[in-house]
Amino acid sequence: MKLVNKYLDKDGKGSVTLIAEESEDMWHAYNLISEGTIVKASTIRKVQQESATGSSTSNRVRTVLTIQVENIDFDTQACVLRLKGRNVEENQYVKMGAYHTLDLEVNRKFTVAKQWDTIDLERVDTACDPAQRADVAAVVMHEGLANICLVLSSMTLVRAKIDQSIPRKRHGNVSNHEKGLQKFYENVMQALLRHVDFDIVKCVLIASPGFVKDQFFEYMFQQAVKTDNKLLIDNKGKFLLVHASSGFKHSLKEILVSPQVVAKLADTKAAGEVKALEAFYAMLQTEPEKAFYGLKQVEKANESQAIETLLMTDSLFRNSDVPTRKRYVALVESVRETGGEVKIFSSLHVSGEQLGLLTGIAAILRFPMPELEDEERAWKTFSTRVKKGAFGCPLHWIVKAEDNSFEK
Repeated sequence: MKLVNKYLDKDGKGSVTLIAEESEDMWHAYNLISEGTIVKASTIRKVQQESATGSSTSNRVRTVLTIQVENIDFDTQACVLRLKGRNVEENQYVKMGAYHTLDLEVNRKFTVAKQWDTIDLERVDTACDPAQRADVAAVVMHEGLANICLVLSSMTLVRAKIDQSIPRKRHGNVSNHEKGLQKFYENVMQALLRHVDFDIVKCVLIASPGFVKDQFFEYMFQQAVKTDNKLLIDNKGKFLLVHASSGFKHSLKEILVSPQVVAKLADTKAAGEVKALEAFYAMLQTEPEKAFYGLKQVEKANESQAIETLLMTDSLFRNSDVPTRKRYVALVESVRETGGEVKIFSSLHVSGEQLGLLTGIAAILRFPMPELEDEERAWKTFSTRVKKGAFGCPLHWIVKAEDNSFEK
């Protein structure tokens, strides 16, 4: 992402002009734009013109439109961001208030105008800093299935999936099994060469159960020597073989916490997130009074300045309710002010998906707080009794599970 211009007043209101330089930048744009945001970008509009004789012609013209976003559609695989909203600035082709859809494009600038907070500004800094881009590729495979993934700083992209049937190894049918395997390995190798840029990637993980990874690695470099593929030969040192339980994408989580992988990728954001999540799980098992998840418990812990590490998914900050978003932002700023570490996980990364299953927010504490555990247990008992009508008013009160409060 390239920063073209930034103008903010003292209250944080203003505009930022950016140019997306690669497909991943669209994910950052998606997190910066919410309903009600003003977006200005170049687009193509179909315009009908009527001549003096009464005949009409239809032309497609490129123009710059400014819309107030009402709907956002993000294709995670193609990394395409489509915005729908009403035109809010005078334009010779489009009437004020008319609906239009903007497709944000790579290498075309766009301007985002809104009320900015620290989380938004951090994302802009992250997106515009080339050093923050992850540079890890992974081939997760088992016999007949392989996923070629790019582990980026904000998401895990599956660039190719090879799924083919391999004849079973039976007596008298060994040669067909071997031929099927070789064809499978060849397809995986070609997909790897097609989707991995070795000028950027500094490590390629090959993971599988059993010896599939070793057999594929051996086959790949035998073919590289035969065909004099210097790209593979020169980058042989970047490959790392690790164990995985399967060839599915979710196996990346266990791969990234492998000691040899952590040592190799110690400076990448993806490995740091997974390591933090594993530390939380470990604390939850060994010292549960120092690990909590859920907004209410985390906020209570923050009131006592007990949070050492705060884990949050970026999906929480896409909340269209402004007070709710401000609540999350205030929590992040408060934890940092008290010396705590904040890690914001991407909901498109495997680690973010795991954290999302735990309400999307969790914390590792500096010291035990058993009262939070007792309070949570008491709350669950109380809310269950309310729902069952133990207090005679099940229809007059609604339990709001997201913040454990009541609403009449």
